[in-house]
Parts: sequence; C-alpha cells; structure tokens
Amino acid sequence: MPVNLIVNGKRESVDVDTRTTLLDTLREHLKLTGTKKGCDHGQCGACTVVVNGERINSCLTFAVMHEGDEVTTIEGLGMPDNLHPMQAAFIKHDGYQCGYCTPGQICSAVATLEEIKRGIPSHVQEDITQPPRATNIEMRERMSGNICRCGAYSNIADAMAEVAGERA
Repeated sequence: MPVNLIVNGKRESVDVDTRTTLLDTLREHLKLTGTKKGCDHGQCGACTVVVNGERINSCLTFAVMHEGDEVTTIEGLGMPDNLHPMQAAFIKHDGYQCGYCTPGQICSAVATLEEIKRGIPSHVQEDITQPPRATNIEMRERMSGNICRCGAYSNIADAMAEVAGERA
C-alpha cells in the first residue's frame, strides 16, 4: 500500500505491506537508521520518534496509520554540523554511554519539554490547576518509558534541565 509521510521536513512516498511498522518503514525503506529497534514491544523507548508533535514508540504503530503525518527522527532534529540544543546538551552532560537508547531518549526529551511547555499535566504534578514545571521529578516521570541499560539517567536529566533552563 502506498504511504505518504513528511519525514524530517521532506515528503516521502513508500510502498509498504500494511503490517509494516513505522519503525521498519523508517529504517528499511527510508534508510533512516538512527531510530533503533530495541525490544520491538514498546517497552524500552529506543524507537521513540515524534509524530505530529507527539512522541510515540514507532515499533507499536503501522506506517499506514500515519498517512500524511509529520515524523521527526533523530536525524531530523540535528546533524553533527548543526546539533539540536538537546543533542548538544546530551554530549555536554554525557547523557549516553553505549548510545543505543540515545536517539529515542533525545526525541523523547525534546517532546517532553514541549509537553511541559504546552501545559500537559502528569500524575506527579503537585497541582494540576497550575502549569507544569520542568522539575527533576516531572522530567524523570515523563521520561520513564525510555530505558537506559547503562544507567545514564542523572546525566540525561541534567541535559534536559539545561535545555529547559535555556527556554525559561
């Protein structure tokens, strides 16, 4: 079935089996291998991408469900010669070790700060009548779907705090 997507700002048209995940479409059909296949069950977050401004596990959704959608992968956030502020902060704060989860962590971190900025509440928010703030516990809770086997969580939180502070 033909699927038309806007991936990292570029219109893409691919023919895929209707059972092909968005993850496999990105990796196998569009050769965007930054997004990683970790558990392939939606439990680790390595495959996190941003679709229409919302972060999703790309292993849990079919490409055909995203006709016309805007998809941002790690490659679309920035490249080595033009890093996104979150990518630069991850480097500065050593927010990665083996690096396997890093693309999903960064995509999720960017979307997390956008969720907070848009006022989307979470269950750790003390007062949901007030706008959420980018506190350590708030960011950690929102990032809990992204697993890092190396345990770089404190460094990831430091990177996110730096970027959140730049926006304040």
